Amino acid sequence: MKLACGYRLDLIVAECVIVELKTVEKVLPVHEAQLLTYLKRTGIKVGLLLNFNVPVLKDGIKRMVNDY
Repeated sequence: MKLACGYRLDLIVAECVIVELKTVEKVLPVHEAQLLTYLKRTGIKVGLLLNFNVPVLKDGIKRMVNDY
């Protein structure tokens, strides 16, 4: 799907999960809103926000579900 506003999601896995990759000091609400926008625009229900700038990767994983 082409969008004129410049959104680009990072990964779609098996057409059922969106993975958004970050390397930021702290995940901000704007990052969560970005993933939620991708979920709404594609109709995919599950997304993962992965932040690689953490000592332990499991601390940098946030799962989001689109329940609209």
